[in-house]
Amino acid sequence: MADRSGYQQMTALGRSRLKGKLTLLCDAKTDGSFLVHHFLSFFLKAKCKVCFVALVQSFSHYNIVGQKLGVSLTTAWERGQLVFLEALKTSLDIFFQTPAGPHPLQFLREASARNLQPLYAFVQEALKPEDGGEATWRHPVLLVDDLSVLLSLGVRAVAVLDFIHYCRATVCTELKGNLVALVHDSGDAADEENDLLVSGLSHQSHLILRAEGLATGFCKDVHGQLKVLWRRPSQAAAQRDRSLTYQYKIQDKTVSFFAKGLSPAVL
Repeated sequence: MADRSGYQQMTALGRSRLKGKLTLLCDAKTDGSFLVHHFLSFFLKAKCKVCFVALVQSFSHYNIVGQKLGVSLTTAWERGQLVFLEALKTSLDIFFQTPAGPHPLQFLREASARNLQPLYAFVQEALKPEDGGEATWRHPVLLVDDLSVLLSLGVRAVAVLDFIHYCRATVCTELKGNLVALVHDSGDAADEENDLLVSGLSHQSHLILRAEGLATGFCKDVHGQLKVLWRRPSQAAAQRDRSLTYQYKIQDKTVSFFAKGLSPAVL
């Protein structure tokens, strides 16, 4: 496993498991954004129609990383393959202008911040099937980075879970596409909203990729470990879940994965 690139391993994982599924990306005491970049480049290369709800970084940030992974977000956007919601930019329209119609981030203007229906409507419109003729792109994909930001903006965990539930019904069940979302596990037992969000999303997910920092602290040759959990709710309890754990090292254009204790640096 140590000799295969992270992209090759994750691509093989995606091809064998992803279709009409919810994949949860979770990070704890580390930055799991490398998983978001992988799935974004993977689905664009697979000619899928992608709706990317980016709540953390700018379009230029994702585009720069994407170019290192062999994809151009600008090109994908220009040809209609990528629909990109840049929250850092469009949120200014909410605060300093009066939107002419429903805005996906309308909840920012609401005192209760409970209604994510406009955001769901945006996703629904972005991924709706083309009228007549042969489809230009393969199955649709919704990618969200990251859901924890919504909690920081005052949205309750229940509202976020409802949003994901409706997106699953539309994207995964109705359109036979995929939903991939990142969430941060704070590890703080006192943060009940975060615990509710993580546990609720885990219960809905078919595949969970959990990136964790090393218990021993920083290491230049091993940056963390990735737990991969396949959930199969329809099967008997003894056969329901299967998990694997890898360690990884993030490099400039790829991520290397290897079994625990088998880093090339220690062999």
